[in-house]
Amino acid sequence: MLTVIGKKLAKEGLEFVYMGPVADCKECKVRNICFHLTKGAKYRVVNIRKVSHDCPVHEGGVSVVQVEEIPRDATVPAKLAIEGSTVPYERPRCKHRGCENWQFCFVQGLEPGQKRKITRVGEKVRCGTGLSRVMVRLE
Repeated sequence: MLTVIGKKLAKEGLEFVYMGPVADCKECKVRNICFHLTKGAKYRVVNIRKVSHDCPVHEGGVSVVQVEEIPRDATVPAKLAIEGSTVPYERPRCKHRGCENWQFCFVQGLEPGQKRKITRVGEKVRCGTGLSRVMVRLE
């Protein structure tokens, strides 16, 4: 899949979470190449093309890059942890910011209600609030 990123960021192996279009991008001539990415998904740059464009957001312009989506680990309620199913991502009600699983319960870029496919079901995780949650891989 092709997209554009700031020239200064364009390095193979770079990983980023696409957070959606920026208001300054509405008039850009190459906006469609960015807007087709999935909001909240994590991507890795696998190839840098020798094509660049001017950009009002990125100093020095943008480079065309090939990216691949990276599956992400997250926790879901145990009753939803079924391999192959598509589930809405939901954050638990939790105030234990120091919890070892916090980053998997509150995945950067994923918004409540956003649907993701479970491609692997892992082990049950310890939850300080007593919730029954399971580690899964989401795509």
